Amino acid sequence: MVRREKSNYMIQAVAHALDVLEQFHTDGELGVTELSKRLKLHKNNVFRILATLESRGYIEQNRSTENYRLGTKCLQMGQTYIQHMGLLQQARPIMLEVMKTCHESTFVAVMRKGQVVPLEVVESDQPVRIVSHIGENLPLHCTAAGKVHLAFEPAEELQRSLAEMLPQYTAHTIASRDQLTDQLQGIAASGYAIDHGEYQTDVHSVAVPIKDYTRTVVGSLAISGPAYRIPNERIQNEIIPLVTKAGRDLSSRLGYNNG
Repeated sequence: MVRREKSNYMIQAVAHALDVLEQFHTDGELGVTELSKRLKLHKNNVFRILATLESRGYIEQNRSTENYRLGTKCLQMGQTYIQHMGLLQQARPIMLEVMKTCHESTFVAVMRKGQVVPLEVVESDQPVRIVSHIGENLPLHCTAAGKVHLAFEPAEELQRSLAEMLPQYTAHTIASRDQLTDQLQGIAASGYAIDHGEYQTDVHSVAVPIKDYTRTVVGSLAISGPAYRIPNERIQNEIIPLVTKAGRDLSSRLGYNNG
């Protein structure tokens, strides 16, 4: 039996749809006319492809400009790939090195349905340690790992998804959406988030974003420990530089380029 080249099985309509998607790798938004020119396809064909992709969530339309941009389904697919094929595999040796350096628990988490979920944990080698349960749903607004994700969300999305008054877990929890939004701006600028007992009174943690080759935040890397062992001075002098470097290294392994 003669084996045929896989290119002989290509479906042209599917190839055109992928061509359309790939145009958004370098451009945030594109219109039908521009896509038609680039791909040398009839406008009607481009419109039908966009309509199909939009119906499945891979493309969305900016109603104010009528241009198109990548939809959330692309982000979900990318995150799934990173988690299954790259994120955890690349994260484990870095997390282990971080724990050996600071002797505190280290974990990687992702945002899922309005919460932050630890995917992998390297526990402290200290007798007293903070245990982050894999798969546990944690609040976004009062954990360092969660706030890192929120800090890079669009402002309009925060207004839509966060209630004006947020659940108060400890005396240190920021329960006001407006106050939290102000703090998130600082987190986005500094590149790290701190939890001073906002979710659990006697626990401090510091987290940084993990970004991939698309410059998208695909997770967070956090160091967590008892408050008495991680006072503010240690956070500033040791923990922040350590977790920041680890986050950069992990993001770099996932193809992120800060240039």
